[in-house]
Amino acid sequence: MCSGANGTVNGGEDMKDNPDYKDAIGEIESIVEEIESESVDVDVLAEKVERAAYLIKLCKAKLKKTDDEVKKILKEFEEKEGQE
Repeated sequence: MCSGANGTVNGGEDMKDNPDYKDAIGEIESIVEEIESESVDVDVLAEKVERAAYLIKLCKAKLKKTDDEVKKILKEFEEKEGQE
């Protein structure tokens, strides 16, 4: 499993443990499809759910960071417009 019990990444961060947003969404979709098709062995179901939860948390963090950056840029732009 790629994440520890507390949701942190074990060891170094490689592409599997820290995928970009698009790859993470793709992996989440793949996990959901596997679960919905009932092709996931019950013995690995918990691992799949844990991985999906980790990826969802990762995506939420990336979205929050992007949102904060966009808000900062817009604020700076509005301040410049007000000075002109």
